[in-house]
Amino acid sequence: MAAAGVLENARRPGFRETLGRMSAAQKPGRGAPPYSRWINRRMGRVIAAAAFTVGATPNAVTGVSALFTASAIAIIALVSPVWWLGLLVAALLVLGYAFDAADGQLARVRGGGSRAGEWLDHMVDVTKTCLLHIAVLVSLARFGGAPGEAFLLVPLGYLTVSVVLFFGMMLVDQLRRSVAESVAAQPRSGSGLLQTLVALPTDYGIVCLAFVLFGWRDAFLVAYTLLFAAHTLVLLAVLAKWWRELRALDARSAAARKA
Repeated sequence: MAAAGVLENARRPGFRETLGRMSAAQKPGRGAPPYSRWINRRMGRVIAAAAFTVGATPNAVTGVSALFTASAIAIIALVSPVWWLGLLVAALLVLGYAFDAADGQLARVRGGGSRAGEWLDHMVDVTKTCLLHIAVLVSLARFGGAPGEAFLLVPLGYLTVSVVLFFGMMLVDQLRRSVAESVAAQPRSGSGLLQTLVALPTDYGIVCLAFVLFGWRDAFLVAYTLLFAAHTLVLLAVLAKWWRELRALDARSAAARKA
C-alpha cells in the first residue's frame, strides 16, 4: 500500500485522518467469516488508527493481543466457573482478537509489514488456538461439568480441527502464491457473501462470544459442541475444495509449461 506508506514519511496525521484513510484502503473482505469481516476488522481499524497516532509498532500491538488472549486462557484453566466469569473471558478474547486485526492494518498504514512480523502474528494465532481448547479441557478436568469422561474428547477434537484448518489455509495460500507469477489467477466475482455465511462456524469471533456462556456450564457445552461439529463439517468441505483447486492449478501450470 504505497499511498498509505506516505503517512509514515510525512507529517503524522491525527486519529480521525488516519482512520478515514484506512477505511478507504482496506483489503477485500470477500469470503471472510461474518464477525471477522464486519465487526472485528472495524474494531481493529480503530485500534490501528489510535496505535499509529501514538507511534506504536505492529509487533507491540501483536503483543497486546497476546496478553489479552493469554489472560483469558489462564482464567479459563485456573478459575472455577461462575456466572460472571464468562463475561470477563469473552471480553478479554474479543479485545485480543480486535488487536489481532489491528496489527496487520497498522503495518499496512506504516508502509508495509515484515516477514518477521507476519511470522510472529501467525505464531500467536496458532498458539492461542491450541491453548484455548486445552484450557477448556483443563477446566472440565479440574472443575467438572462434563456429562461424562468421553466428553473430554470434544476439546481435543476441536483443537485438532482448528489446527488442521489453520495449517491448511496457510499452506494453500503459500501454494497459490508459488504459482501466481507463472499462472494467471482465476478472477473472482461477487462479494463472497455465501462463502462468508458458510464460514460462520469457523469464525474465531463467534468462538470468543460463545464464552459469554462459560459460567453456565450446560449452555456453554451445548454451544461449544455445536460449534465443534459445524467446524468439522466446514473443514471436510474445504479440504475437498482445496484439493480440487490445487489439482486445477497443477493442470494450468503444466499447460503453461508446454505452451
